[in-house]
Amino acid sequence: MAKIALITGATSGIGEACANVFARERYDLIITGRRMDRLEKLADFLKFEYNVNVRILNFDVRDRETTVGNLENLPEEWKKVNVLINNAGLSQGLEPINEGSYDDWDRMIDTNVKGLLYVSKVVSNWMIANGFGHIINLGSIAGKEVYANGNVYCATKHAVDALNKAMRIDLLPHGIKVTAVHPGAVETEFSEVRFKGDKDRAKKVYEGFEPLVAADVAETIWFCASRPPHVNVNDLLLMPTAQSGGANIFRKQE
Repeated sequence: MAKIALITGATSGIGEACANVFARERYDLIITGRRMDRLEKLADFLKFEYNVNVRILNFDVRDRETTVGNLENLPEEWKKVNVLINNAGLSQGLEPINEGSYDDWDRMIDTNVKGLLYVSKVVSNWMIANGFGHIINLGSIAGKEVYANGNVYCATKHAVDALNKAMRIDLLPHGIKVTAVHPGAVETEFSEVRFKGDKDRAKKVYEGFEPLVAADVAETIWFCASRPPHVNVNDLLLMPTAQSGGANIFRKQE
């Protein structure tokens, strides 16, 4: 019987890379995201390439009613989730606190914290009932350190760090594993989203050094998920070789 992985925010970047890695490892998949066209394209590819079953759930994790409804309406056989990857998350803007946008703050808090909670509550109850499960939360170096103008994004990722620890305590009696993977600079759509479609500004973030790519993070997540039942990776910080901290990157001069 195939295992099942549920991946939020699977339409691009780390989420999409995780879908490929877990499908390669013979997991059936539940993939969620806001962009239905991308979900359908990814599902078709995974079915063809890896011969796995894929279930699509098209919703925004910020919407509690829709999130919970989509999850709870899954057939019972799809609720036997072995691994939940709480990947959905984003950053909006890069301004000092006094110049920040209320809308940007709401979007980050609603996605990165509340969305993670909505999904985790539903799926953790399935795992408790099933007697098995592993929750993997996508954090960030921004959840370990604070950098200039990162204020609210850093706050949301610090919240993920705290929730990861709290979830591990709460779910410990049920034998549910809980892990956080905290990447440093990863070249995905992250900066393009942060800068609201400004591709030139986003590209400059990764100039002069070799950042991580989504596959690096996905393979690390797979490492955590593939440990024996008695082994749990509580917390893992993953950085490019050129980066030592949140804002400390060695860039080669042209």
